Amino acid sequence: MVTTNGRTGGGGADDRASGRENGQWYPPEWPDRIRRLAHGELEPVPPRRASTVLLLRTGADGALAVHMLRRRTSMAFAGGAYAYPGGAVDPRDERDVPWAGPSPREWAARLGVEPEVAQAVVCAAVRETFEEAGVLLAGPDPATVVADTTGAEWEADRAALAGHELSFGDFLERRGLLLRSDLLGGWARWITPEFEPRRYDTWFFVAALPDGQRTAGVSTEADRAVWIRPAEAVAGYDRGELLMMPPTVSTLRALLPYEDVPAVLASAGERDLTPVLARARLVGEEIVLSWPGHEEFTKHLSSGPPHTPATATPGADA
Repeated sequence: MVTTNGRTGGGGADDRASGRENGQWYPPEWPDRIRRLAHGELEPVPPRRASTVLLLRTGADGALAVHMLRRRTSMAFAGGAYAYPGGAVDPRDERDVPWAGPSPREWAARLGVEPEVAQAVVCAAVRETFEEAGVLLAGPDPATVVADTTGAEWEADRAALAGHELSFGDFLERRGLLLRSDLLGGWARWITPEFEPRRYDTWFFVAALPDGQRTAGVSTEADRAVWIRPAEAVAGYDRGELLMMPPTVSTLRALLPYEDVPAVLASAGERDLTPVLARARLVGEEIVLSWPGHEEFTKHLSSGPPHTPATATPGADA
């Protein structure tokens, strides 16, 4: 079952990726950009750090469900695709914030980065989850979590954070809350291909929906929010009904063996966080695009004459 803001529904005509054998997001200008990169005509853009969270709950039927958002078609990056709450690290995420749980140094060892980077990545994960889903992984002390984030004042804070009018540290301090880093589990890490005009080095986390909290309405970047079983989301992608990027599909497939949220969280510490980066190479008259370790996404593309897209090049506003 898919629950959409209290309603039940599946992928409709507006979800269908026409002309695809599945729902893999594939911008038409990729071959041209890949060819230019191979010929030294395109300089890779340095990726920005980003975080995204697979927010999980066990439904009344006992089935594991994940919260997903459909990005508005007007978005430059992956418009119309289903994704998780998340976004780029903000410079203000690097400042000290009230903190509980594993320290930035401990997270640095897990994520393979410096402590200040780990702090910013974890802070971005918690901040973006609140901005885009209205769920706050924070509490007044290290053992509790905010039970209710609904109401006009909370919505005003969400809007101020999303509008960069309020830093997450100031928000937590004003409300007397601690970021609960122990509520997150590292799950995966993917880097946008080198031929993309906007690139992100994204850490994927898993987290349970806190007791008493519920997801809010869609954000300015999304036009649909759903709780969906991972198997149902994957099936929709395989049928070409739900448009998704490779990292989204891969992380969904990784959830399939688990029956409930505790099982997912218990396994997070054993997940391999080696970054996945697509490779593109010219083989004769063909472009071979692959994601190492994820053969299902391999594509064999024509390397014919340069292609001029009719629409703006998709970028990234994760």
